[in-house]
Amino acid sequence: MKKLFSVLMLLSMATALAFASGAKTWTGQISDEKCGAKVNADCAKKCIEGGQKAVLVNDGDGKIIPIADAKTVAGHEGHHVKVTGTMKDGALNVTKVEMVPASGGN
Repeated sequence: MKKLFSVLMLLSMATALAFASGAKTWTGQISDEKCGAKVNADCAKKCIEGGQKAVLVNDGDGKIIPIADAKTVAGHEGHHVKVTGTMKDGALNVTKVEMVPASGGN
């Protein structure tokens, strides 16, 4: 019982910290600033490695959101993802990246 209580307390503290820090989630595709909404995984990977900024093409409004540190989304170029983070100085500081499962099958 004490272990269960401890685990629940830790989870509630972690949740409280996430909300207190202003962390939000966005869903979209990882691209590069040059191509923006024209998402191409191979091109985005090459462009980001070549110095272009990584961006998130937001599903909700198609807005291009700059990502502060491309290393946080490395390996997800062109992927449909859910990212968690905070906005600072107009850029998204990513703390977590999750793949979004493909919807429906053809």
